[in-house]
Amino acid sequence: MDEILEILENNARISISDLAKMTGKSKKELEKDIKKYEKSGAIVKYKTSINKSKIKGEGGVVALIEVKVTPQKDVGFDLAAERIYQFSEVKSCFLLSGTYDLLLVVQGPDIHTVASFVAEKLSPLNFVKSTTTHFMLKKYKEDGVVLVKKEKSKRLPIS
Repeated sequence: MDEILEILENNARISISDLAKMTGKSKKELEKDIKKYEKSGAIVKYKTSINKSKIKGEGGVVALIEVKVTPQKDVGFDLAAERIYQFSEVKSCFLLSGTYDLLLVVQGPDIHTVASFVAEKLSPLNFVKSTTTHFMLKKYKEDGVVLVKKEKSKRLPIS
């Protein structure tokens, strides 16, 4: 991957001046390169990672849902994936190899909302053969960032 993209992926808030120092390129050259990446779709979005478990009342329920679908003639899994990722509850959608075809990251305010999504919106789709839902209990690491801090043991050492 290009050096500019690697730096921006790790720190989207870096200034053009600092980026120029790190890459040895001019500010104008960098601005041109970044515009090119944005226009081509290589840079899709600038994102801040937030540990929602640290914010009172935030986060809701996240589920990973494995979906087995019937691929459709001439389009394979693309049409099914497109139909599914249009739902607002679906935060991410991936094509997989193995037992299941799609992996969804679904978010809702509570477990009942996620369950209703699966029962009332996802499962009734004619191309969906089966689903398996896994509710996320705790995040330890996300997008390369460790979210939990190691606490010092409160136990007394045994001598």
